[in-house]
Order: sequence, then structure tokens, then C-alpha cells
Amino acid sequence: MGKALEGIRVIDMTHDQAGPSCTQMLAWLGAEVIKIEMADGMGDRARWLRRDDPDLDSYFFLLLNNNKKSTTLNLRDPRGKELFKTLIKSADIMAENRGPGAMDRLGLGYEDLKKINPKLIYAAVKGFGSYGPYSDYKCFEPVAQATSGALSCTGFDDRPPAMLGANVGDSGTGMHTVIGILAALVQRNLTGEGQLVEVAMQEAVLNLTRVRFTGTLTDGTAEPRQTSYEGRRPGSVGGLFSCAPGGPNDYVYLMLPPDNPGMFPLAMKGMGREDLIKDERFASVEARASNADALGTIIEEWCAGKDKRDVMAAFAGAGVPCGAVYDTSEVIDDAHLRERGMITEVEHPTRDTYPMIGCPVRLSESPVEVTRAPLYGEHSDEIFSTLGELSQAEIDELRTDKVIL
Repeated sequence: MGKALEGIRVIDMTHDQAGPSCTQMLAWLGAEVIKIEMADGMGDRARWLRRDDPDLDSYFFLLLNNNKKSTTLNLRDPRGKELFKTLIKSADIMAENRGPGAMDRLGLGYEDLKKINPKLIYAAVKGFGSYGPYSDYKCFEPVAQATSGALSCTGFDDRPPAMLGANVGDSGTGMHTVIGILAALVQRNLTGEGQLVEVAMQEAVLNLTRVRFTGTLTDGTAEPRQTSYEGRRPGSVGGLFSCAPGGPNDYVYLMLPPDNPGMFPLAMKGMGREDLIKDERFASVEARASNADALGTIIEEWCAGKDKRDVMAAFAGAGVPCGAVYDTSEVIDDAHLRERGMITEVEHPTRDTYPMIGCPVRLSESPVEVTRAPLYGEHSDEIFSTLGELSQAEIDELRTDKVIL
């Protein structure tokens, strides 16, 4: 059996992170993704953002562009624009995350392209959408978090709002866009027609933050930031606990929700402290809430002399939700993720072999094979000789004229 999206062709006009995370997922699921970069010698700015070597593509780019092909086009040259339109004729999807109105000004917006290919699904990733008071504003990850409410309820109440470590604005928007594209593909199977799929970063982050609006919808007040560095709520024992040897990430996050009283005896068994199960201070939900500080101190002392992995194994092995706080280098080496293929090794012509974060979606009949990101313009000859129906002489002439590189 082939890949889930085998036979689906995507013209990828995205750059940076929000768009490329979307098209990378489509590529992982089997679509042919043709990344079109500017014919300026630089291409996707992600190639040189956070670059550790001026002669190599950055890991920032490599993390977001697996399984794609790359070509270049100068869309300000009429010949480049016509080549782009030729590629659109055989495309199923075109994705872009350019600034507000940029594609329309090139004459390559949705209304223009659907005349060429009525079956085309046009995916547009925008900061604030194509209409509304903010529609002309540019947006990046911090802006999306700020304007969605996510920033306001992250961090601690005696400090300014804090950024989430996860890129919910960029990659979160990319995943929402994938959902929209797949829905449009299903609908096209019924109607035979494509459509515009638009996802705004502000709205995608708002969707991911929706549970934090529970209090606001209840009484109209703003969701507060946490009041404790341990991340514990009053009367609750769960939260962060420090482990040996006391480094900046030597913690576990333990969950002992008061609405699940069965967790407490399991946690005590994991600690080897069954004697505390019948201790009158902790024998009921109400007693544990009243003596939360005392119970928290007992758990703190138990964790303090142990490695975070051992603490996680003890609690999680007993059936209690508990996670060690892994830093990024520990995640790359995590045996669980390695065994599941979420961290895999990729060979690259200039980077040699390096670890790569894989695809979190697993289909039983469509396994994902993670391949490397393309070099700049690596597939130009292949794409323009086949889909563009150009001779090698014509391709060489366009390259000389810097229509392609």
C-alpha cells in the first residue's frame, strides 16, 4: 500500500516556520511537496536564521523542511510567473504564508489561481486573517501568543508574562492548516472543486488556549498567572519537585489531582511510604487539602536525593502521572523517543548524519520515512523539465537570466 497522500502535489510558497511546518506534515504523509524559493541566492530565510556555519543550511531550516523538493523562481519576471502558473495547473494544493496581500499584488492570489485550476486548494497562513481591524498587521510567534491571551496567563504573578517554550503560534498554526487542507481534500472528492483555506495565527493560538478561558466565561475575570514557582495551586500537592543533583532542569512534574483520590495511595506505594496512606493527616481528600504543605514537604524530601528519571519511573510505574523535566539535549537522546523513531538519524550531503525530530503521526498502513531537507534549488532541473516541459537549453537560459537558480 502506498502513502496516505500519495499522488497529491503541493506547491509550497511558505517560509520561516508556520507554513513550512504545515507542508512538512503533508510531505511526511506522502504528498509531493515542491518548495519554491526566491531566486535571489538566499531562498527561504530559515536557511540562514540561527545558522551555526555560514556555508551550511541552518538546523532551523532542516527541522522544518524534511521530505520536500526545492526549486527557485523569480516571480517578478514574467517568465517566472508563467512557470509558476504552469506548476499550478497540475497542483492539488498551493500553500503560502506571505505578508498581507503579497500574492494578490503578484497576480497570484486565490481568485487568480482558481481560474487556472478550479480544483486547487489554496492554503493561506496569515497573522490575523484577510479581514478585520488587524488584518494588515504582521505577526510572528510572540505576537500571536500576546494577542491570543496565551502570554497573559503564562508565567508567575510577580513577573511579566512569559513566552511559551513550544511554538504554538507558528507550528500550532501549521497543524491547524493541515487540518483545513485535509478537510478541503475530502470535500473536493465530493464536489470536484477546490477552495480557499485560511488560518490566522492569533486564532490558532486562541484555540489552543481555550481551556484557560474557563474562569473568564464563568465570572468575567481574567485568568491569573501562577502564584507559586512550584506550579502548585492552594490545597494541591502536585507540581514541580526538585531532584538530585539540583541542576536547572532537575525536576519532575507530579500530578496528584484532588478530584482523583485513588492517585494518592498509588503515589505513596511508588515512594515506598504505604504508612502514609492511613495517616490521619492524609486519610481523606479534605485532610490532604488541609495538610498539603506537610505532604508536599515529605514528597520534596523523598525526591531531593534521587535522579529525576528514577523519580519518574517510581511514580509513573505506580500509575501516577509524573514526568521528568528533560532539557532539549536529553530529549534528543531519550531512549523512548529513539525506539519509536520520533528521534531519528538523517544523512545530509553537507551536514553528514545528524539527529532529526520525526513525525508524531503514525498510520498503520502508511508508515512515515523521514528524509532530509533539500538543498537550495536542488530539484530545479527535474521539476522544470517534467512539470514545466522545458528543454535543458531553456532551463539553462532561465538560469543565466536569473529567472531560476
